[in-house]
Amino acid sequence: MTDEMLKKMPGEILHIQTVLGAVSITYNLPGIKDPVKFSPDVLADIFLGRITKWDDPRIVALNPGLRLPSKSIVVVHRSDGSGTTNMFTDYLSKISPAWKEQVGMGTSVNWPVGVGAKGSEGVSRQLQSTAGAIGYVELSYALLNNLPYALIQNRAGKFVAPSLETTTAAAAGAASSMPDDLRVSIVNAPGENAYPIAGFTYILVFKEQADPDKGRALAKFLWWAVHDGERMAPPLAYGPLPPEVLSKVEQKLKSMTAQGQPLLAGP
Repeated sequence: MTDEMLKKMPGEILHIQTVLGAVSITYNLPGIKDPVKFSPDVLADIFLGRITKWDDPRIVALNPGLRLPSKSIVVVHRSDGSGTTNMFTDYLSKISPAWKEQVGMGTSVNWPVGVGAKGSEGVSRQLQSTAGAIGYVELSYALLNNLPYALIQNRAGKFVAPSLETTTAAAAGAASSMPDDLRVSIVNAPGENAYPIAGFTYILVFKEQADPDKGRALAKFLWWAVHDGERMAPPLAYGPLPPEVLSKVEQKLKSMTAQGQPLLAGP
């Protein structure tokens, strides 16, 4: 939540990080078996509508071994509001001054070009049925639908694929500068192996709970979720919290109260 949103709430809100997700850039290029590489500026200009052909010299220069077709690029984006869009447009705003000025970031934006589809499943279907299409979906949808995903150049200059390892690397690289309230963007994070379009999922809870019994049950569930529950994340293509982040989340959970009393026992 933004500062303005928090000011309108009737009580203090805690941002509890749960797992890590990645946004993969997927495409439909029949006959292209090796992953396509994109630099940040090229990716931004595709979604700005400045690069319109797959054999554009800037794309070709990044992919000298691929025989890219002289086919129009069809941008596919979400038509509904989503955290996936928020993360992707946050990334584009970080790496492209033109995108930041003309479009900006948010769960829903006015896309300069392209066709919209509802949900990651809608974007996946549109991509699969449109030769020359490019879009963005959660990594889990790319894996589930056998969609190819691009290698994105990170801050260290490395071309990195989205994976549990590279997503967790992005979180670890940003942990040292994470604010106390845990509201953080980790797109374009530092690190040799960091995937640049990654972020946390959050559960938002009131720090002070009105009902002690319900509050205690909620606090215990959240403690379970960020410990034992983390084992369920990797099979679903989400990354567990790295230790550097988990310790910060634990302190937030221990700060939950009801009638001014801590809801979690222990140190």
